Amino acid sequence: MDNDAKLRPWLLAKILYERTDYDHSLTTAQLMNILEEEYNMPTHRTTIPSDIEMLRGLGMDIQAHKTNHFTEYNVLSRYFEESELKLMIDAIASARFISKKQSKELVEKISRMAGKNASERMIRNVSVERRIKGSNQKVMGIVDAINEAITQKKQISFQYFAYNVKKERKPKFDGYWYKFSPWQLVWNGDYYYIVGWYEKYNKIMNYRVDRIVSNPRILEEDAISMPKGFKLDKYINTMYHMFSSERKTVELTCDNSVMDAIIDRFGEDVVTYAYDMESFKAVVEVAVNNVLFSWIVGFEGLVKIKSPDDVKDEYAEFVTKAYDSLEKKQDDSELPL
Repeated sequence: MDNDAKLRPWLLAKILYERTDYDHSLTTAQLMNILEEEYNMPTHRTTIPSDIEMLRGLGMDIQAHKTNHFTEYNVLSRYFEESELKLMIDAIASARFISKKQSKELVEKISRMAGKNASERMIRNVSVERRIKGSNQKVMGIVDAINEAITQKKQISFQYFAYNVKKERKPKFDGYWYKFSPWQLVWNGDYYYIVGWYEKYNKIMNYRVDRIVSNPRILEEDAISMPKGFKLDKYINTMYHMFSSERKTVELTCDNSVMDAIIDRFGEDVVTYAYDMESFKAVVEVAVNNVLFSWIVGFEGLVKIKSPDDVKDEYAEFVTKAYDSLEKKQDDSELPL
């Protein structure tokens, strides 16, 4: 068997996969023309059906539609349905930790999996131009390095950056190298985080992947193991925007109208009790910090802290400081003449 005969079925598979779908077919003559014009492979019309049958035997879902004059072929199903590819594309386009350049490249690659006709339709329906995106072009390599360390159960070392007042990226603490035991990568609130053990503070911490300067170093030291009984889902659900701080059991009184928001924030397993005809109580374990207090303020009194008293005091101090920081209007008597 010559090389053309060996290669031809795979080229047919490529052509059909890329150029046909449920609504688009290619005839035997068209397939022969593509093979000859684009691949310099003249083909007899009787070989096409036998090659198609071989591809069907390998699992390709190829339909053959015969008429009085010709036979048309098209791929009916793929590993991913078009709706599934669109979902992946929209997730990538929306992810803030992926840069615009990387998002466009990934969207184009995934779109091609749907075939030429569908890929053009999907690209037209997705735009990343107006979405706020990260600027760290190294994020893919960083994620790969972290995954490798997690698989090997090794510690990593990395530098972490922050923006200065000139909007310049500067490594924190004069280029300090964090030493960290990674346990899990978490996508939360539009960002990718790494959760693990930070030996310097002897506590569980998390860091945004897109704020890591470059690929972490994978160290020889074994990673510190996850504590017994530690539940990652609970850890994530008790934080707001992955902002770490002390966790406490907090009782909230909530207007009945905000039940959707409470479930969105704490999940369907959140403990709730009827309070009165117009409100309910929610008992949550949550990281207590200013981010949580800002979330409560946003409900304009529909969510209130009932206990414990120390959290109520912290919240009152937060609100007071926020009010005191307002730039007050000048009194008319203070205006210059």
